[in-house]
Amino acid sequence: MKVAVVAAHPDDETLGCGGSILKHIDNGDEVHWIIATSMTPETGYTTGQIDERDKEITAVEEAFGFSGTHRLAFPASALDVVPLANVVAKMKSVFQHLEPELVFTVFGNDSHSDHRVVFNAVCAASKWFRIASIKSLLAYETISETEMAFTPAATSFTPNVFIDIGKYLDRKLEIFSIYRSETGEFPFPRSDKAIRSLNEFRGSTAGYKAAEAFMLIRERR
Repeated sequence: MKVAVVAAHPDDETLGCGGSILKHIDNGDEVHWIIATSMTPETGYTTGQIDERDKEITAVEEAFGFSGTHRLAFPASALDVVPLANVVAKMKSVFQHLEPELVFTVFGNDSHSDHRVVFNAVCAASKWFRIASIKSLLAYETISETEMAFTPAATSFTPNVFIDIGKYLDRKLEIFSIYRSETGEFPFPRSDKAIRSLNEFRGSTAGYKAAEAFMLIRERR
């Protein structure tokens, strides 16, 4: 199976579906990482920050063992000023090249505007008459973004798919620790304890020691 994991920013993929990525790769699936944004001096990032993030991306890519990494290079924290059609076009181009069967993406009602744009672009680019290979589209939760969005219950993250990651949780946390600038001590959301607690809670919902939760957006059988 070919799998595409879409991240608005590097670290989203590990937080939202790192265990599932490891599981797919362990099962012999071809998993590709699509990163929508990049740090740029124009959006306020220093050369040091940009260099450090590039090193983190390389380390995370190697730690997971992705089949490929695809950087769309839109400006981080400024996607809402980019024409959506441009984001859709780049996303569609990567999907056409990869022909994935399963796509993981950020959730559409997260608090970060970049996440909302990426979700809308993925949905538009993955229509069956554009990319016929895609059979399933799953949205993942990103701790500190998904639960921080004060949306009405009808539009909040309500998972209906749970993937058992009990075997992979420790490794997921090890990989996330590569993102040194994103980690902190509990009760900071992106701490080892908070991430572990969320995955164990999701596991208890589905009868697993640990799980990642998703919303099924679209499926074709």
